[in-house]
Amino acid sequence: MSHTALRICPLCEATCGLTLTIEDGGRVTRTRGDREDVFSKGFICPKGATFGELDSDPDRLTGPLVRRAGKLVEATWAEAYAAVAAGLGAVIQEHGGESVAVYLGNPNVHTVAGGLYPPLIIKALGTRNIYAASTLDQMPKQVACGYMFGHAFAIPVPDLDRTDHLVIIGANPLVSNGSLATAADFPGKLKALRKRGGRLTVIDPKRTRTAELADRHIAPRPGTDGALLFAIVQVLFAENLVDLGGLAEHVTGVDEVRTLAAGFSPEAVAAHCDVPADDIRALAREIAAAPSAAVYGRIGSTTVEFGTLSSWLIDVVNTLTGNLDRPGGVMFPLAPTARAPRPPKPGRGFVTGRWRSRVSGYPETVSELPTAALAEEIDTPGAGRVRALLTIAGNPVLSAPDGERLSRALEDIDFMVSVDPYLNETSRHADVVLPPPPPSQGAHFDFAFGNFSVRDNARYSPPAVPLPDGHPGEPEILARLVMMLYGAGPDADPAMVDEQVISATLAKETADPGSPVAGREPSELAALITGDTGYERRLDLMLRLGPYGDAFGANPDGLTLASLKAAPHGIDLGALKPRIPEALRTASGKVELAPAPVTADVPRLLRSLGRTVDGFVLIGRRHLRSNNSWMHNVPALTGGTNTCTLQIHPADASRLGLADSALARVKGDGGEVEVPVEITDSVRPGVVSLPHGWGHGQSGTRLGVASRTPGVNVNQLLDGTRLDPLSGTAVLNGFPVQVAAAR
Repeated sequence: MSHTALRICPLCEATCGLTLTIEDGGRVTRTRGDREDVFSKGFICPKGATFGELDSDPDRLTGPLVRRAGKLVEATWAEAYAAVAAGLGAVIQEHGGESVAVYLGNPNVHTVAGGLYPPLIIKALGTRNIYAASTLDQMPKQVACGYMFGHAFAIPVPDLDRTDHLVIIGANPLVSNGSLATAADFPGKLKALRKRGGRLTVIDPKRTRTAELADRHIAPRPGTDGALLFAIVQVLFAENLVDLGGLAEHVTGVDEVRTLAAGFSPEAVAAHCDVPADDIRALAREIAAAPSAAVYGRIGSTTVEFGTLSSWLIDVVNTLTGNLDRPGGVMFPLAPTARAPRPPKPGRGFVTGRWRSRVSGYPETVSELPTAALAEEIDTPGAGRVRALLTIAGNPVLSAPDGERLSRALEDIDFMVSVDPYLNETSRHADVVLPPPPPSQGAHFDFAFGNFSVRDNARYSPPAVPLPDGHPGEPEILARLVMMLYGAGPDADPAMVDEQVISATLAKETADPGSPVAGREPSELAALITGDTGYERRLDLMLRLGPYGDAFGANPDGLTLASLKAAPHGIDLGALKPRIPEALRTASGKVELAPAPVTADVPRLLRSLGRTVDGFVLIGRRHLRSNNSWMHNVPALTGGTNTCTLQIHPADASRLGLADSALARVKGDGGEVEVPVEITDSVRPGVVSLPHGWGHGQSGTRLGVASRTPGVNVNQLLDGTRLDPLSGTAVLNGFPVQVAAAR
């Protein structure tokens, strides 16, 4: 016998609704798109279709591992928790909580537990040694938006359903399904754009699947997006195409940007970008002339030398053409668990560098230090050295620059804990591994992606399969870590963590004059909260206090956990709406178009215009059937185009004597790799492409499928010294390499 259950897919940012077929015993045997889902309407990609295979992967850990006599062996949960308490406790007692580093991997934003508990763990430790996938990915966009709009999560997204001209820079959403723009069926939305007479421009050094769909494909030299965007800005000013529309009274810094752009005419940047000046000028005119337009950039524009400048310039163009915060342009989503809107007023603004890393003095950004600095913070002797590490759903040995150095550092660290379902290239170093259950056994609510959704919505998935007896869910695992760090005994109830958060939140909200529950009695409100678990009660609290919430009865038709459970296909909250000035938190209360920390970096960009590269420039790429290093252990997702090859242009291959499938040696700042060649004219001459997330097969892992086709770790070509200075983000795209035939 079998039954079906609904589940939001946790495997990428598209957050598609799934219908799972579940056999007796809890095994997921079939996955299809949920046609009634209010957001995805039945769309599904190959990753979602293999949900059941991932869920039942035999290499997933089913119980904790504890290191004994140098080897990781199976242990009970009680034994594992005791080992964590003893190991971390000893380090903290001798060196303090600051000696413990925390690394948060990308999967945290795809789980309920990852959205709720890591901040509590960090607070309990009292550490500033926080590292995450952010500084390997999107941090430049957060920094740019933080300075412009006053908050690092005030990130405008393209209004895909209404725009007339979409400009995509360094993104391939036909493969990635979108990122920092949560859009189920991104490919369908691009086709709908074309069908309604809209225009698609793609700026990418590679002819990606998305570029093949475009009306115009511009292929600049990798890493030159900042100069290209500044040239567009220069044209807007020079040809009197600037029109802020209704935003004029809410924007400062226009004249400063005009002055800065003067040195970046299309003619001045054309040779550097290898894009004809006439093409740059035409694109600027097209963006300005469109009834609405949205410029959208992703990892190809962030993980580069001028990532923050490029991210800033994207929204400078959107602002100068009147496309910020208007339908069809780029807009600010309003998530159902966001804080209920308050009357507009100036905020505290955004700053970085509130503290710095010990060894290299890198500034903090959004409470994080650069992940590229983690290895040196562990292996460099001296006061303040990182002595212990807690990784949650992360594999920095593969995702950070110079993973070999980090791997060596982890061999000598005093104590390490990994919350991870796999024994992977990072968790194999841990003293304790705490595996969360498969995704079918966990609830799902997208705390993160509601902030980036191209259409406001609310959806919740209860667990589709019950937890086995004795196996804690991920929320309980992380809540117990919080309890341990506060010194609670092994028998303490982890639900106390959630109740304390609820109590503190209600006390703060009822004391806030702008809150929808101002002046009410916290205990009265606490009694109204529903939910079968601590995390459900916290979700109910956030929904009730959010912008669409019932405000504990003040708005009877508002959102609650109960109303979400009663709508298993989700609740559509409508198209995005203008939110300026309410969305701004800058000190001026306006969009600050020329923030001083950003504009101070412009001379560095100007100096780069005459620079040449001796050799090749390397870019990364995504695969439809993978997500970073997550998916390489699922048999149905291996093979085909999902392989680790060095893509190179035919002319370059001929010059170097390289043939298809032959081995090439690629050398960078941090090392070299040998990798099979794939000859293709989809990359421009002088550019090579390697996918990220590979490099499996190291000893001590349990990744049977991935280890058979391990690939190479592209990040091993880097030594960690190439960073975007404003965000601390590693330069993983557009860096120089030498390529030769392997001998």
